[in-house]
Amino acid sequence: MFRLAAIALPTPVVALFALLAGSLPTAAPPGVPPADLPPLEAPDQDCYECHATVTPGVVTDWTQSRHAKESVACSDCHGEEHTSADDVLEVELPTPETCETCHDERVSQYKAGKHAKAWEAMKAMPTFHWQPMTLTEGLKGCGGCHKIGLKSDEEYVELKLEGHGYGVASCDACHTRHLFSIEEARQPEACQTCHMGFDHPQWEMYSTSKHGVRNTLQRQGVLSKEALSPTCQTCHMPGGDHEVGTAWGFLAVRLPMPDDPQWAADRTTILKALGVLTPEGEPTDRLDRFASLDIVRTDHAEWQDRRDRMIEICSGCHAEHYVRNELEKGDDQIRTVDRLMAEAIGTVAGLYADGTLPKPASYAYAYPDLLTFHDAATPVEHKLFVMFMEHRMRAFQGMYHMNPDYALWYGWSEMQRDLAEIRHEAEVLRKLRH
Repeated sequence: MFRLAAIALPTPVVALFALLAGSLPTAAPPGVPPADLPPLEAPDQDCYECHATVTPGVVTDWTQSRHAKESVACSDCHGEEHTSADDVLEVELPTPETCETCHDERVSQYKAGKHAKAWEAMKAMPTFHWQPMTLTEGLKGCGGCHKIGLKSDEEYVELKLEGHGYGVASCDACHTRHLFSIEEARQPEACQTCHMGFDHPQWEMYSTSKHGVRNTLQRQGVLSKEALSPTCQTCHMPGGDHEVGTAWGFLAVRLPMPDDPQWAADRTTILKALGVLTPEGEPTDRLDRFASLDIVRTDHAEWQDRRDRMIEICSGCHAEHYVRNELEKGDDQIRTVDRLMAEAIGTVAGLYADGTLPKPASYAYAYPDLLTFHDAATPVEHKLFVMFMEHRMRAFQGMYHMNPDYALWYGWSEMQRDLAEIRHEAEVLRKLRH
């Protein structure tokens, strides 16, 4: 029989194990809070004693938190109704209002910003309900990130009963429980989980931009701690402001129309494909809802205010004329890619108009609906969706995140290829029809 104890380890290895063992922190016995924490009273001592055994990782995180040192205990956030394994559903799960008791300024900022609208924005998508529930309320797909948004009282109850309520606090998307570290939320990696991938690869853009590279080199000790190394939070959360807004918003579509007649026409076409204007150009019910969610920005004054704030932030490191010039390059890129996007939309709309493609039953109008995403009916419509949600997003976001490869090769170049394929596919479909 094999016995590990029978292996004769070299003396240096034995010494190394002994050294490592001696360097490990000695944990307090289960149920005994560390000596440097304020004493716990009932019912929190009961919580501690039980969870030190049942979920020790949670207890370890809490004991290291600022909450623990400030005597913010279990019952302050979770109530006193849950006392045993038999009444787990009685535990209160924190909401932003729970955090607001102590952090009213930050929660007020959060509620005024786009993160607070994330849950409602997800549910506003026209085919949202077609997705498997595990990817929405189950928090493993869209809901995994959009859970950061505010929810109604009814939704909180529903999520809790379905077992998906963990994370409804929203704040713990960045200040992860039960440590709730400010330092963790200040790191660019705190944004990485959600701001990456298909339609918004800000993490990839930032981390490979000169800003991100300098931040990495600084943390590696290659650059001094005094070197400029902006994080996501430097630009988007100055001074810890939790509003987190940008001038153009998520989709870079806004009203009023620009003075440039071609750009105005192209943007009108995109707004039609977003379903906020009818094919005849009249506002739809979707417009007001999407405007309230910042999916379509309709206030120039608000746009200008956010642009001015970004100019002020960037001017802390760069000359103001350079900042303005770089931001205007991003604006011009939006105009450039809108021209490509509008032609592609018009090509697919033409297929509906001449009967080459039937209007999908779920569409309100005989016009492409970009927000049906992967639920579009045909390959050419899928190509249009990818062109908009993946490649157009990269083309303009790459500009603002100072990442030339994303702006060119992963963005504008891909859109050129998308448009060529859509033109070709339209030609083929018409030939097959006749």
